[in-house]
Amino acid sequence: MTPPKIAIVLFNLGGPDRPEAIRPFLVNLFTDPAILRVPFFVRPFLARIIARARVKPATENYALLGGKSPLLELTQQQARALEAALPEMQARCFVAMRYWHPFSDAVAREVRDWNPDEVVLLPLYPQYSTTTTGSSLTAWREAAAAAGLVKPVTSLCCYHSDPGFAAATAAIVRRSYDAARAALDPAVKLRVLFSAHGLPETIVQRGDPYQFQVEQTVAAVASRLDLPGLDMAICYQSRATPQKWIEPSTEMEIERAAHDRVAVLVVPIAFVSEHSETLVELDVEYRELAEKKGVPGYFRVPTQNSDPGFIAALADLVRHARAHGPGLCSFAGGGTCPRRHGDCPHARAGVAETEAA
Repeated sequence: MTPPKIAIVLFNLGGPDRPEAIRPFLVNLFTDPAILRVPFFVRPFLARIIARARVKPATENYALLGGKSPLLELTQQQARALEAALPEMQARCFVAMRYWHPFSDAVAREVRDWNPDEVVLLPLYPQYSTTTTGSSLTAWREAAAAAGLVKPVTSLCCYHSDPGFAAATAAIVRRSYDAARAALDPAVKLRVLFSAHGLPETIVQRGDPYQFQVEQTVAAVASRLDLPGLDMAICYQSRATPQKWIEPSTEMEIERAAHDRVAVLVVPIAFVSEHSETLVELDVEYRELAEKKGVPGYFRVPTQNSDPGFIAALADLVRHARAHGPGLCSFAGGGTCPRRHGDCPHARAGVAETEAA
């Protein structure tokens, strides 16, 4: 029997592939209505103003990375590793980036031309947010319709507490924890900071489940670390707009660690690939802040990238999604968020079904 042809579309943010791409990348980012939530007739002008203001610092950051983001190459490596982890099917992984090439419209045409039996949409955002997975899925639906891609589609919305994902992540954290502990004076305490990308507070108040899901991820990972009495905190980084963002910020937690005279081990809990927010913000900017404030030790856990345990977890998620069947599913099958999170895609789907009835 011929194995089924399964197209797996990996979604990620994307990043500029050369210095000249930095400004248009930023314009694309802030033109997204899921990111900049202002009236549509204002958004293009405001997006260009924000992008113009951020080009210089962004260019300086990407210069530290050789003038471009490593995200595409790392995601492509994850794609090849995931294909190898699914030998029972003809799996081919396609990478679709949200704000820079390859965009969903070109990738949808590639998938159409390959002519798979099924399509699995797999975001490389473990926690669902309207600003990440939601935006990527919207862009994909529009691109697939324009390309004439009509195949059974299963969309995996999140895997924040998936046992395989949590176990693989905990193993990476534990290795770094043990290394940091060995490097420190035994008298110095070590605090684990689970740092996630932040969101404007208003987006969460409107029902976005991201913060809840980050907390679920941290709980699932921490429970597998086997470190009784672990000193830990959740914090948020990468504030990009003037409004109030969810707290505590990573900067606030670093300052608290300095006050408490404890070392920190920073875990990028919402990223699964290295990019500017980890390689520059965490490794350079926050390290400098920690040293300036007198934190007695600063360590950082690497992202999953193509870690075998993580890839195995993704492979199991693909199998689970296919077993669930076409439509929307989470790692647990149905919705996992409390009712107050009305922007959970399962809650939105339920509203749509009610209105249709």
